[in-house]
Amino acid sequence: MSKQQTSLFGKKVAHITLGCKVNMYDTQAMAEILKSHGAHVIEFSERMSETADIYIINTCTVTNSGDKKSRQAIRKAVKLNPKAVIVVCGCYSQVAPEGVSLIEGVDIILGTKDRMKIAQFIIEHLEGKEQKNFVKDLTDEFEFEELNISESGGNTRAYIKIQDGCENFCAYCIIPYARGPIRSRAKESILAEAKRLAAEGVKEIVLAGINVGNYGKEKNKFGSNLSEVLYELNNLVDIERIRLGSIEPDAVSDKFLEAFRDCHKLCDHLHISLQSGSDNTLKAMGRHYDTKSYKSIVENLRKIRPNIGITTDIIVGFPGESDADFMDSYNFVEHMEFSKVHVFPYSAKVGTKAALMDGQIPATVKSNRAKTMGILAEELSEKFARKFEHAKLRVLFEQQMGNNVFEGHSSNYIVVRHYSELDLTNRILELTCVYDAEGRLLGSKNLTKL
Repeated sequence: MSKQQTSLFGKKVAHITLGCKVNMYDTQAMAEILKSHGAHVIEFSERMSETADIYIINTCTVTNSGDKKSRQAIRKAVKLNPKAVIVVCGCYSQVAPEGVSLIEGVDIILGTKDRMKIAQFIIEHLEGKEQKNFVKDLTDEFEFEELNISESGGNTRAYIKIQDGCENFCAYCIIPYARGPIRSRAKESILAEAKRLAAEGVKEIVLAGINVGNYGKEKNKFGSNLSEVLYELNNLVDIERIRLGSIEPDAVSDKFLEAFRDCHKLCDHLHISLQSGSDNTLKAMGRHYDTKSYKSIVENLRKIRPNIGITTDIIVGFPGESDADFMDSYNFVEHMEFSKVHVFPYSAKVGTKAALMDGQIPATVKSNRAKTMGILAEELSEKFARKFEHAKLRVLFEQQMGNNVFEGHSSNYIVVRHYSELDLTNRILELTCVYDAEGRLLGSKNLTKL
């Protein structure tokens, strides 16, 4: 069959994404590419009546559990339709392409590069019917791969990928090997995508990346920096809110603080990775800050925006973490009064320095520490939200929960529900909030449309 005769027109495509928001963005972009070639995107379903001709599994490898879930997703797709074209891409296939190739039924293996060519690869496979591994080494990869999204899918919030790669090489993390060096997207491309999404009715854009704060910091002197992007996005008429994905503490420079002060559309919420509140553990992790500098960064942000919500990640049970180290971490987290804390028991990831460290913590100890820290995290979330009882919050309502109840997020990322006989979906409203008996923050009856 010639290339001219091969087409994706009418082919049904289903996809499943594991892992982070960056992966979700990449999957959506690949789906749009296939749609532009005539394919029809359907839900990834276990009902045999809705099987696809092509399955895309975008994998994760942050933890060993992520590897396992990725393999399970691949086998599920093969089982749904053994005759389908199975495309495996993402972080797991980038670091373990040989292992992926051994899974029966896999046809095309991509890593975290060349996703733009997915239609070409599938067409070539339909012509040749041979398994092909397109994974490439990323060591010297310094060019950002342009994957664009033009459709919001009806979402009120949309992600824009602006950066890829990481060079921190923290002791517990495999991502630098899976994603390669820092690469940044051209500012003009970011602005163009923001305009397209705003034209579709998106109220809030979220700037996403593997390490968003490293935007523009690659070794080949990219030219733009994160602050410049924030200022220009803030000036776009049709964008109402701008939110940042997770950033590292060193991203909060003087220029960033100025942009955070000046850009009124920038949400007063930041997710700033901490990982541990113990200086001993931070050093062992290979993190490039201590608790004193982290605290100073948060204090500077709170001076500019007193109502800011600061969320973070905490790993408990890292190799060598003593009881005293854990209590230092616990006390620091409590003192910082985070608005939300994601707690993870340490999981040894093959291929990282930490997996080979002495002092591995027993599973029962890690579990107990995670439970203790998790209870604190819940208390801090409630404490932060209760600060805004009887205060006004600007809420973007994103979905209807049933019975005329709508749910959304405030600018500082508090979940708020409100009863209305009118459809509030994709509307930003300012309302006074109260707590109900079940500990939920609810909007009062008095609304002010912004």
